[in-house]
Amino acid sequence: MTQTKLPPETVTVHIPFRIVKRGGRKEMLLPTGKLARQKTDGTLVKAVARAFRWKQMLESGRFTTANELAEREGIAPSYLARLSRLTFLAPEIVEAILEGRQDPGVTLTRLMDVFPTIWAEQHAFFSVEQKL
Repeated sequence: MTQTKLPPETVTVHIPFRIVKRGGRKEMLLPTGKLARQKTDGTLVKAVARAFRWKQMLESGRFTTANELAEREGIAPSYLARLSRLTFLAPEIVEAILEGRQDPGVTLTRLMDVFPTIWAEQHAFFSVEQKL
């Protein structure tokens, strides 16, 4: 007669991950460097969309100065200037933001700071390894 062993009541599972702050939230970063949950960051998408919309409005001649546009939008000219820099992001980074697959290092806080204008340098600047 064979005895059947009952499963233990407690099971311990070890899952390697790191907690990172991203846009004021905490998210899990897996060992592969990817976020546990990939979803579009509405704040980033809105910021990029606004920057490109403002660029188009200025280039079309609808507004003659950035100050005039800022006044019309009800924002500070300095905010418009900082956000307008997003139009200098590498196309791959913009596409990743719109699809929700940007690196965890790409946050609105980091985008509002000065970043390199050379696209190859941007990829290194916003990489997970440099931030962690």
